[in-house]
Amino acid sequence: MYQFEKFDKRLLGEQIEDELLNFIRQEQLEVGQKIPNEFELAEKFGVGRSTIREAVKGLVTKGILEVKRGSGTFVAATQSVEDDPLRLSKLKDKYKLALELFDVRLLLEPEIASLAAEYATQEELEQLKRLCDETEQLYLEGKNHIPKDIEFHTCIARCSKNRVVETLIPVINTAVMTFANLTHRTLMQETIETHRAVVNAILDHDPVGAKCAMVMHLTYNRQALIRRDKEHKKAEMKNKSDDLSCR
Repeated sequence: MYQFEKFDKRLLGEQIEDELLNFIRQEQLEVGQKIPNEFELAEKFGVGRSTIREAVKGLVTKGILEVKRGSGTFVAATQSVEDDPLRLSKLKDKYKLALELFDVRLLLEPEIASLAAEYATQEELEQLKRLCDETEQLYLEGKNHIPKDIEFHTCIARCSKNRVVETLIPVINTAVMTFANLTHRTLMQETIETHRAVVNAILDHDPVGAKCAMVMHLTYNRQALIRRDKEHKKAEMKNKSDDLSCR
């Protein structure tokens, strides 16, 4: 059970809202999936039902949850409007979306990494190395590394010193989140090694090396996603075939 200091109702409601969103992401609940009811959530988080209702209301406002009268509360998106201004998380075919996002990432992120190698300050380089270390540690410990992974890619974008690139950060964040939710840690070693290669090239102020390392990182991820998509479609076909044979 979660423990929270009950300073005041508003603050507690905000805490639970954050924890409920983390729960949705960590449990990898998909869009359209029903979340536990008020009683279960109240017991899980150790708070009253009124606090749960407040937290749910907040996530409904942010577009994360949808309440269907008589049916329950369902996941409407895994990212808020602020995190996902283009509302890409609402698109139903996540594999198609992830591949399209990779097309965009391959156009942008190698060049962004190249600019980062050229313009990053010493303070930013230290931050980037720290984020790489922290992401790797979370990955190896089997903990949720996705928020730190997003922070890592955001840092590279900011190191580019290009203000237009900074406006594209939410697109990159959506891509990282979508990929991670679909692949479930299947590329741990490759991710660790290619993250490190990107960072080392940026630390060395090597624009070409940073660009190549980022291409390698994205290529590994894209290939893993294609394999996962094929497995997913094969499983869907088998399930349909099993359903027909049972009729």
